[in-house]
Amino acid sequence: METTQLAPAPRLEHDFLGERQIPENVYYGIQTLRALENFDITGIPLKAEPLFVQALAYVKKAAALANRDLGVLDSTIAEYIAHACDRVIAGELNDQFLTDMIQGGAGTSVNMNANEVIANVALEMMGHQKGEYEFCHPNNHVNCSQSTNDAYPTAFRIALNNKLVGYRRALEQLADAFAQKGEEFQNVLKMGRTQLQDAVPMSMGDEFRAFATNLREELLRIDDSRQLIREINMGATAIGTRVNAPSGYAELVTEHLRDLTGLDLVLAGDLIEATYDTGAYVQLSGVLKRTAVKLSKICNDLRLLSSGPRAGLNEINLPPLQPGSSIMPGKVNPVVPEVVNQTAFYVIGADLTVTMAAEAGQLQLNVMEPVISFALFTSISYMTRACHTLREKCVVGITANAQHTEQQVRNSVGIVTQLNPVLGYETSAEIAKEALRTGKSVYDVAVTERQLLTQAKWDEIFTFENLIRPHFIQ
Repeated sequence: METTQLAPAPRLEHDFLGERQIPENVYYGIQTLRALENFDITGIPLKAEPLFVQALAYVKKAAALANRDLGVLDSTIAEYIAHACDRVIAGELNDQFLTDMIQGGAGTSVNMNANEVIANVALEMMGHQKGEYEFCHPNNHVNCSQSTNDAYPTAFRIALNNKLVGYRRALEQLADAFAQKGEEFQNVLKMGRTQLQDAVPMSMGDEFRAFATNLREELLRIDDSRQLIREINMGATAIGTRVNAPSGYAELVTEHLRDLTGLDLVLAGDLIEATYDTGAYVQLSGVLKRTAVKLSKICNDLRLLSSGPRAGLNEINLPPLQPGSSIMPGKVNPVVPEVVNQTAFYVIGADLTVTMAAEAGQLQLNVMEPVISFALFTSISYMTRACHTLREKCVVGITANAQHTEQQVRNSVGIVTQLNPVLGYETSAEIAKEALRTGKSVYDVAVTERQLLTQAKWDEIFTFENLIRPHFIQ
């Protein structure tokens, strides 16, 4: 005879709004449940940002240790909270962090999600049942000497710091890939262009090295931004007055956080200002937007340079990744630069979100920080993936059509600029006009027909080296 195993009965929890049944198999509690019911906005839960979950546990552990050291939290309870935090830091309980990334309440639901999970994990480790909060309470113990208004932004800044490490590495690797192509293409002669018109010759290697330089500038901006977000307001509690926090707590909890995270965190000098200020996020968002604009410009260039193959510039070949049309056989599109363009558009738009959210703070708190965190976390994630995708699926596989680009240079009217110091602007302009009118080359007009230059002088001016790194020749 088969036996039916009954699911464990739900536990009953209460807050000042009433009582609710909580599934026995979950570690979150009543306030997290209310958040799940109230905020169904993005469909992206907190667990999608594991570095944020980890950072919340760092904050809770540091607070428990500081409160223990100051004698305001029982040492046994503090140790169990710390052990529970270690499990969250290790990623064991990510599936319990389910509140939506965008929510009302300035992040209170995120803070309580962490408090409840850590309290219930600690209770089990102590030999108690989930929900027996008289032994370890989410508010009284896990949230001791804290408010959402200092715990949430501190965790946010720790997570941002750690998330930027991966993004910086991805951007640096992309810049390195462009630099390597610069070396590979150093002897490829091509026409430079301004306003999409022929300008003067250059090396394709210099063009790709310039892409690398352009992106490497952004590494310094990331480093600057990380310096701004290392300042935290832990110990400010509700509005920066340190209400409910013991003397010395803010300094001690910051010290514990430095030790736990390995980050050079500093306590803000003015905790009231630091509790409402979001300027560091605006700065970081601007850096992300700036890099997105640059990356999109580079992708525009890659699309133009690879256009064709027979009716476009056709200077470079991008790796063919997929058929480009459901109707045109043989068509291959620059899909990776296109997807990076679109990623950049998102990040540029997210910057406006951060700007408006930062501006919308009133008085002693900016309640819009959840949407700021969502915008920054997603922007960093998308930019990181875009850098990896562009490098791995596009840049490393680019090849140059060197013979074609050199032929374009030799047939271009733009090379007449090299003759300005020898023949003067007016004469050079006449040569250009004649070449354009007749379809003849600059060489044909200047040397063969008008005999304004000797062959030896022409050869001196139009060497490969002098075309890509011109010397003044008269």
